[in-house]
Amino acid sequence: MKKENLLFLTLSIITVLCIMAIGVAVAERSLVIAIVAILGIFLSMGLGFSRRKKK
Repeated sequence: MKKENLLFLTLSIITVLCIMAIGVAVAERSLVIAIVAILGIFLSMGLGFSRRKKK
């Protein structure tokens, strides 16, 4: 696997984990977890899209 593909795989796994964290935040009724998870989604997806555009 190329180094670039490994980076995209890592970013996609982080995004999925953040989406799962939103479900945990709803179950726990925690606004803090939800906010951190949403920020994580935006950061990891934004970084992935910007890397793909440069590629």
